[in-house]
Amino acid sequence: MMTRLNYHHLQYFYIIAKAGSIARASEILHITPQTLSMQLTTLENQLGYQLFERRGKKLVLNDIGHITLGYAHEIFNLGDELVNSIKNHSTDFAFSFAIGVTDIIAKVFSFNFLREIYKMDDAIKLVCKETSLEVLLGELATNKLDAVLSDTPLPSNSAIKAYNHLIGKCGITFFAATELAKQLQDDFPQSLNNQRFFIAGEGSNQRMNLLSWFEQNDVTPLIIGEFDDSALAKYFGQAGYGVFCAPSIIENHVVEQFNVKILGRTDEIHETFYLISPERKVKHPAVQHLLSAGKELFKKPMI
Repeated sequence: MMTRLNYHHLQYFYIIAKAGSIARASEILHITPQTLSMQLTTLENQLGYQLFERRGKKLVLNDIGHITLGYAHEIFNLGDELVNSIKNHSTDFAFSFAIGVTDIIAKVFSFNFLREIYKMDDAIKLVCKETSLEVLLGELATNKLDAVLSDTPLPSNSAIKAYNHLIGKCGITFFAATELAKQLQDDFPQSLNNQRFFIAGEGSNQRMNLLSWFEQNDVTPLIIGEFDDSALAKYFGQAGYGVFCAPSIIENHVVEQFNVKILGRTDEIHETFYLISPERKVKHPAVQHLLSAGKELFKKPMI
């Protein structure tokens, strides 16, 4: 059975290592050098290794000592973060919910999905971070996020222990400025051949599906822009620079908000939406609520 680490002993070691000698550490801690020396010896016996080499009156960390110091630094920094977090925690909130959203997901979908959180309790603090899936999964793994909203599931070879929850899926709708859309509607999707097209950025599920679909339909658009931010593609499309696409669930919003026309749709490829939650928080009330509410969103068009 593994011996439980004594954090008092670890803290004494930490201060000795920082001070460079037991004598200096004893002045900082107001503990006799003899007592400190005994505490250090106890820790070394517990770990099974010596942590210092003596050079004259100074103690110098050996290799194991450096490793131990690194862990001690992280442990006590986390302790400081805990104290500061509790000190700064507002009692006005029932609890906070931190979620990451991949930057490819349309803002209108994120808004309609995340606003459901406030139906649980007005006293919830929502913390939302938007960036790439890779970055968000890293923060999920280090407990900085409670969940991630993504267009792709957690990779099967990922070392992160988490659950993929499919919220829903829908087809893809293609849009353009009014005059261009009228020209391209009749022979869709072949009408996209050599047409200027805006596509999602590298790594997005939508991009990979689209490129595969184009190939299957022997369609070769002229890709003149790649955007991680889907809103930017919509603005370029609205201005008449080319064709863009969006999940069919938000097509009504796109038409109304950007004054564009639909030139075609396909259900041969899908836009998927996942909520990725860590195993330890699979029963998080906000995750459960969002999963239930999220599935309802797909039962009617989003305006």
